[in-house]
Amino acid sequence: MGMRIGSVKLANRVISAPMAGVTDRAFRALAREAGCGLVFTEMISDQALIYQNKKTLHMADFKGEPGPLAVQIFGSSPEFMSQAAEIIEKRGADIIDINMGCPAPKIVKNNEGCALMKDPDLAEKVVKAVVESVDVPVTVKMRKGWDENSVNALELAQRVVNAGASAVTVHGRTRDQFYSGEADWEIIRQVKETVQVPVIGNGDIWRPQDAKRMMEETGCDAVMIGRAAMGNPWIFKQTVHYLETGELLPVPTPEERIKTALRHLDLIVLDKGENIGVAEMRKHAAWYTKGMRGAARLRQRINQAKTQQELKEVLLSAI
Repeated sequence: MGMRIGSVKLANRVISAPMAGVTDRAFRALAREAGCGLVFTEMISDQALIYQNKKTLHMADFKGEPGPLAVQIFGSSPEFMSQAAEIIEKRGADIIDINMGCPAPKIVKNNEGCALMKDPDLAEKVVKAVVESVDVPVTVKMRKGWDENSVNALELAQRVVNAGASAVTVHGRTRDQFYSGEADWEIIRQVKETVQVPVIGNGDIWRPQDAKRMMEETGCDAVMIGRAAMGNPWIFKQTVHYLETGELLPVPTPEERIKTALRHLDLIVLDKGENIGVAEMRKHAAWYTKGMRGAARLRQRINQAKTQQELKEVLLSAI
């Protein structure tokens, strides 16, 4: 069930997607505990890292975390990206991933994220510069294309692999789609048939059965799970188990969900302090309690909680 990305060995083929505002140290700890084969950081700006932005340096602090850990960086300058990669490597990253998939307007307006897909020459230069500056494997996460008129994941995948990328992740949506509509898995299959490195499939994996179907339909080497893991770290354990045995594990009880949410709260406060930790935990708490009895009223109370103790009491009241 394991696989390799360059020199890095993964225990299984289930990977946690990088998500801004979600995949911080606390989330990664829970994903790892749930048996996730590879965890990602949030995306980190090359320039913010080089200029030592305080918040960015905290995001890039993974001291003491067990590997394997992939760190995703974004930018559009080969020079800045290679400098950022060197900093990240020194800080202990096992894999450096280059973001060519983020659709956010504030990212693409600087020619970063998914905008790099519109300039394959530059994208290739960025990968080459990063690969030459570090010893750890370099991977690329991209989308199907910028829009339906410029679907170029196939061409771009070939070019980044030629430039030295050790693996490619393909999200089967264009930038125009953001996260709406259905992900096109066919493009993942085409990329898998074309390049000689591992291909990771991403988009619309909501249940373990989706992961199996994606692997069967596309031949991809691993699956990357994003939004389905929000408030639901069990998805990793369930998916690994299902891919290995064909058996579906039971869904967590409301008690288990609250117990994990409380642990998440402790971890995030430990990492970021009470004020920031509680503020950031509110959205996670809403995800953990989604669909539970009285969830709407609960969400109101979650959003009013100011301290760790208050948020704890609100969560405990849900059982």
